[in-house]
Amino acid sequence: MQASPLQRAAAAAAPDLQPPLPPDSHARQLARAKRQATGLLLAVIVVFAVTHFLPTGLATSCLRAVAEAAMVGALADWFAVSALFRRIPLPLVSRHTDIIARNKDRIGGNLAGFVRDKFLDAPSLVALIRQHDPAGMLSQWLTLPANAQLLGRQVARLALTALDTVEDSKIQAFIARAARTLVGQLDVSRTMASALGALTHEGRHQALLDALLARLGDTVRSPETRQFIADTLVQWLRREHPLKQKMLPTDWLSGKGAGAITHAVETLLQSIAEDPRHELREALDGAIARLIERLQQDPEWERRGQEVRSYLQSDALLGEYVQELWHDLRLRLRQDLLDEDSELSRRVAGMGQWLGMSLAGDAALRVRLNVRLELWAATFAPDVAQSVAEHIEATVQRWNAQETARLVELHIGPDLQYIRINGTIVGGLIGLVLFGISHARALWAAAGG
Repeated sequence: MQASPLQRAAAAAAPDLQPPLPPDSHARQLARAKRQATGLLLAVIVVFAVTHFLPTGLATSCLRAVAEAAMVGALADWFAVSALFRRIPLPLVSRHTDIIARNKDRIGGNLAGFVRDKFLDAPSLVALIRQHDPAGMLSQWLTLPANAQLLGRQVARLALTALDTVEDSKIQAFIARAARTLVGQLDVSRTMASALGALTHEGRHQALLDALLARLGDTVRSPETRQFIADTLVQWLRREHPLKQKMLPTDWLSGKGAGAITHAVETLLQSIAEDPRHELREALDGAIARLIERLQQDPEWERRGQEVRSYLQSDALLGEYVQELWHDLRLRLRQDLLDEDSELSRRVAGMGQWLGMSLAGDAALRVRLNVRLELWAATFAPDVAQSVAEHIEATVQRWNAQETARLVELHIGPDLQYIRINGTIVGGLIGLVLFGISHARALWAAAGG
């Protein structure tokens, strides 16, 4: 896989890094496997040497041939295994040793391509989603109270970590600069015009008005509102017309007045709610349209927006007030998050359990979520896989070549030492077979054939 220019520049600029080494147990396993393979080699060497001191005969020759072939097999496999991890200074073949260190970058590229094409490709991820039903697994996990509580605690820990990060003075200064820069780029008047335009697009604000009218109607019809209006009328009569208040039946008048007022208001609200072309609705539309036009075109509104922007950017009292608010909020958040049974943790746990129960009781929703996950995997898998592959390749390129070879040897070296052991055994068996073939007549005669 071709490295990007940015990868090559980073690899050239960065010093060689030592890859993360495995625990000491790997080193002990490798040393034990090496001792076993080397011990077997020494054993066949000893057997080969001893055969030179034994009486000459067919059995001695057979034993010597087996030991000799076993030594050849053991040494050949020792060379093959050792050549992977270190340079062996032998004429003609030394350039083909130390294979992993010499080819570290190519191995890293091949590994990255393998992960990208075989593990993170879209078909593999989609097949994984279809096989495991992640929405169903999530619902089963979240419905358990212990898991929901665990989710709440983990979210609280993440929030506390984020809060501690924000408390850093340099990060706070950066956030303040970023906020001032963002406010400085904000066109207040036109932003307000865009927001109003979005709220009123295709009559969306009329739906809000209908909801507001319904709420006002309920409020007006309530006994508490009628009593409030009646009490207000009584107070008005006592203050403005004290003599009439003494002569007239005040309670009766206030009750009737309250009823008339609430009836009039309720009738007005009902007429507005039932008539989409009511003059008050049209007046509201006209007022909003004029306001949007002024926000977009009136220089006076633009000047006011600039004043607001300047105030938000540079007013010392506002900045101090915001800092005090943030300080108090941060202290409260921190006190809550430090508690194992924090409010945030409980709320997240409750939301998690609700989500789990909702998913568990709605098979169609689970299917839709899994389908959506498949679409996301198919859409984003190539970019994510490429990013992961580039990260693997760049990381391997930054590793020290010799340390990388050592790392690989620690992980797979114990298994490779069995190649040496097998080579010794197989070599001995091949020597035995070859000896039997080459001495078949003598062996037949010795057997009395």
